[in-house]
Amino acid sequence: MNAIEVQHLRRVYRTNIGVIRRKVKEVVAVEDISFDVRPGELFGLLGPNGAGKTTTVKMLTTLLIPTSGTATILGHDVVKDAQLIRSRIGFIFGGDRGLYWRLSGYDNLRYFSSLYHVEPEVSKKRIPYLLDLVGLADRGQEKVEGYSRGMKQRLHVARTLLHDPELLFLDEPTIGLDPVGARDLRLMVRNLQAEHKTILLTTHYMFEADALCQRIAVVNHGKLIALDTPEALKQDVKDLSVIELEVFGVSVDTIEALRALPHVTTVSIEDRDQTQALLVHSPHGSEALPDVMNCLNGIKIGKVVVREPTLEDAYVRLVEGHAS
Repeated sequence: MNAIEVQHLRRVYRTNIGVIRRKVKEVVAVEDISFDVRPGELFGLLGPNGAGKTTTVKMLTTLLIPTSGTATILGHDVVKDAQLIRSRIGFIFGGDRGLYWRLSGYDNLRYFSSLYHVEPEVSKKRIPYLLDLVGLADRGQEKVEGYSRGMKQRLHVARTLLHDPELLFLDEPTIGLDPVGARDLRLMVRNLQAEHKTILLTTHYMFEADALCQRIAVVNHGKLIALDTPEALKQDVKDLSVIELEVFGVSVDTIEALRALPHVTTVSIEDRDQTQALLVHSPHGSEALPDVMNCLNGIKIGKVVVREPTLEDAYVRLVEGHAS
């Protein structure tokens, strides 16, 4: 039996538009998605903002009722067996909410233990174990208001594990964390999987998905557009090299000129602190560099690197290829 079974899942929101003549508009957040997650698997769910990831997770965690289709968690239907499912899963959302800042870390866990109906004798042993597991054993008696963001997120993990759930949903757990905090949290995720926990992870960080996940589903506009291992997804862009340039101010006309070059497949740009990173995909690699540089004539350029494609490059090709 799979830990998660999703068949033709769909979720439609209805909203009113207009002031005088109000009309009901349907917005399809998730449209006909099907996938499965195997027991003990760390499964990634990726997609741009508004793709339907969070809506899908909310349906699987019984927070939203599907419009149509079916989903089972550990063999139980998310609609008919919602209460039973909630006792066997845990979920972590990125951010600081969900903790009582005026209480200590220990007292937070003791309070949530009672909400999860964990027996007092069990929680008395489990809370110190969990504080040690997430690296807060020496800070457990301090108030949460004095914790760093990374420490609060680690306490979230401990809270989620109080009732020893079989299946974990991690919705962008490292968002907003500094590099050290994010690294520590990824290490905890690996350790949880080593304990045979089944984990569904959503993230915007492609390197994180590549490092952690056995399989990845990519969704866009509410539809599943890819489902495979990170290695197999990267094989789809093995024909491409990536020219990555550090630039300072690139116009829309310049980007369009780059896209029009005969040996350029895709062009994207990312903001990075005070600079921009221009990513140009081409099967010709360094051979295409002179043409690219001609298009950037007059633009201040910093570091230039020609590299092999990554999971992020595969993701960009998938998403741009299925843009509406």
